[in-house]
Amino acid sequence: MRKLIVGAFASLDGVMQAPGGPSEDPTGGFQHGGWGVPYFDDAVGQFMDAEFAQPFDLLLGRKTYEIFAAHWPHMPADDPIASAFNKVTKYVATESDDEFGWVNTTPLRGNVVEALRRLKAEEGPSLLTQGSTMLLQTLWAHDLVDELRLLTFPLLLGPGKRLFGHGTKPRGLRLISNSVSGTGVSMSIYERAGAVETGSFALAEPTAAEQARQERMAREG
Repeated sequence: MRKLIVGAFASLDGVMQAPGGPSEDPTGGFQHGGWGVPYFDDAVGQFMDAEFAQPFDLLLGRKTYEIFAAHWPHMPADDPIASAFNKVTKYVATESDDEFGWVNTTPLRGNVVEALRRLKAEEGPSLLTQGSTMLLQTLWAHDLVDELRLLTFPLLLGPGKRLFGHGTKPRGLRLISNSVSGTGVSMSIYERAGAVETGSFALAEPTAAEQARQERMAREG
């Protein structure tokens, strides 16, 4: 069985859009592209290195795939992330019949949910997402995510593409690890933990016997 791992950058108000540069994704008039760059330090880099240190295949939405395909194949061969991304299989959710030029790309056409369920049932490395906000909404809605590796940046961005949408299925999570970089980025790993549990802070209703005792004490003054 493969794990499906979501790797995500998000602002405190949950925006994921265009952390890496002004031209990355200006969809909807988004004006804050590159918001993640000023917060990168050694601690964030080490967290990312650990994320890519274990065997993985990439799972990407079409938009993120195009951004990555325009960048990583053109990086120096000794760049560790470029080397890893070029080598692994890239599964890309798409409705297009176009050919994909980046080496080791496998398009997922048709019913992407069923395709991912089949992939998860196979033996192989984990499926790791990066970006891919629209694809993430499908993953949350169909409860396909096994682990969330979330970097939360200390800023508010307002309108923009968000990590969690209205279709997110309720799900309990367990915090596995957490650390904070010198720039204030909270780096957390969560795993799924069953259904959402609820409780109440309201005072418990007294039993019939307790209520009768209280009434008797009130009468007796």
